[in-house]
Amino acid sequence: MPERPPRASIAERILSIRWLMRLPIPLYRAGFGWLLGERFVMIETLGRVSREPRYVVVEVVQRGPRSLCVASGFGAKAQWYRNLRANGVAYLSTGRARRVPAAAELLDEEASAEVLRDYERRHPVAWSVLGPVMMHLSDSDVVPIVEFTPPEAA
Repeated sequence: MPERPPRASIAERILSIRWLMRLPIPLYRAGFGWLLGERFVMIETLGRVSREPRYVVVEVVQRGPRSLCVASGFGAKAQWYRNLRANGVAYLSTGRARRVPAAAELLDEEASAEVLRDYERRHPVAWSVLGPVMMHLSDSDVVPIVEFTPPEAA
């Protein structure tokens, strides 16, 4: 396995601190997610077994006019990713929008790779740190991407 740059090793250690990664969740749940801007989103899923709400805050890697994409930095083994794969239920909170229902599409490897290449072009410094970490933590050659879209208007 190729050696990771020192900054990637530090980022990996930080990402493994569960309480630190969960710190933004109460902020979003209290309606203050806008303080983190549009670059992050809180995803609410339903637990696969418990059917209880589960929350995660992740970076938006691509935003379109009616969609946004996020990377599962821990790969297909991430709990929120597994919950989406099991039941497809998702609510998003980002900026001033709170608990918006969204359809989730788990992109294939080719589409995921294209989204990540676009992210790398737009955010080279962030990618230089996060890219090696995600590739190391992911359980495949390509980090899985999920595209969220609002339900079609009736």
